[in-house]
Amino acid sequence: MPKRFFVKSYGCQMNVYDSARMGDLLRSGGHVETSDPATADVVILNTCHIRERATEKIFSELGRLRETKLARAALGHETQIVVAGCVAQAEGAEIVSRQPAVDIVVGPQAYHRLPALLARGPGEGAAVELDLAAADKFATLPLPVRADIRSRGVAAFVTVQEGCDKFCSFCVVPYTRGAEMSREVAAVIGEIENLSRAGVREITLIGQNVNAYHGAGPDGRTWSLGRLLARVAAVEGIARLRYTTSHPLDMDDELITAHREIAELMPYLHLPVQSGSDRVLAKMNRRHAAADYLRLIEKVRRERPDIALSSDFIVGFPGETRGDFEATLALVREVGYASSFSFKYSPRPGTPSADWAEQVADEVKAERLAILQALLEEQRQAFNRSMVGRTLDVLFDKPGRHPGQIGGKSPYLQAVHVERRDAVIGEIRPVLITSVGPNSLTGRLVEARAA
Repeated sequence: MPKRFFVKSYGCQMNVYDSARMGDLLRSGGHVETSDPATADVVILNTCHIRERATEKIFSELGRLRETKLARAALGHETQIVVAGCVAQAEGAEIVSRQPAVDIVVGPQAYHRLPALLARGPGEGAAVELDLAAADKFATLPLPVRADIRSRGVAAFVTVQEGCDKFCSFCVVPYTRGAEMSREVAAVIGEIENLSRAGVREITLIGQNVNAYHGAGPDGRTWSLGRLLARVAAVEGIARLRYTTSHPLDMDDELITAHREIAELMPYLHLPVQSGSDRVLAKMNRRHAAADYLRLIEKVRRERPDIALSSDFIVGFPGETRGDFEATLALVREVGYASSFSFKYSPRPGTPSADWAEQVADEVKAERLAILQALLEEQRQAFNRSMVGRTLDVLFDKPGRHPGQIGGKSPYLQAVHVERRDAVIGEIRPVLITSVGPNSLTGRLVEARAA
């Protein structure tokens, strides 16, 4: 009987992608996936270290898995528990020390070694593999079989870049993901062609600093993200492209121009700014000012006037004054966002800002976050309302919330629901938007030829 595995992914799109690739690795060795950890021979927690109390949440989950492991052992079944991802990289051997039920701790740059680690004998003790070497782990990963891809849907993430060299003072990524590394163009295209053959219509290129992409091209030159996007757009069957997450410093003219020239590149850009205060941006080591960011937005909008913008914000960074916070609000009002993510600052062990004085009181952070989120939500809802009466091309990707409905995504990443009629998952169809809900749009199909 084949062994069963269960993967639970936390955090960013990169972890979603990594979890899928770990699944591909195990399937290539004869494992089958299960949705129930209580029946799994291998349980993998693919962790994220960005959010507050991330480590404690993982240990709480490990406590529950320990009980499952003991219960299965009483029935004669072995369970191997794996902690992967950024918490694994940051905490290392401490995970095994605090929770002896863990069998393997593997960092995000070393999960390609998972089959060998799982094959270790029961008497060899826990394995901790945290290599951050720049070796191309992707070269050792098997291509997923077509049936497995189909089960993931018509949109897929593809990692093209990992790591970060920016060293923002609040961020753990350089310490948990390592230095910037870009995949070769040929490898990226090969993976996307495989996805396309299995029915994937939309590709999102992802990386911690995706627009810092500098992969080796087939012509012997280093390719930028803009050039890579143009090549991906030429892959037969791929109708939509996106990329995330970007840094303002790496938003070059070639990439900005790509938003005008590549029809498949959706008019949606996630470009984190974190703060509107130059003083705070300097302390964050962002290496740009608010005015630089605003000029960048102006350039992007000049090339693609219909583009929707998204960003990340941190409130209550050490030393942030009321004036600094007001500068953030002013920037938000000037830009106007379709969607955003905002968080209270929380110290990350090992980052420079974690030990700084002038930590902002939690109640002040909570108050500022509520004010910022109210403004961002007002902008999001206004953007959604502006869609009413417009016809948007919708990529249908799943059944709707109610019987008879089908759901999909607009070019601006909005959820859209229509009555099913003859719409099919995987098709792109024009939809007249008729109403707006709290988190989605509703419309009706427009008679037109499917894309």
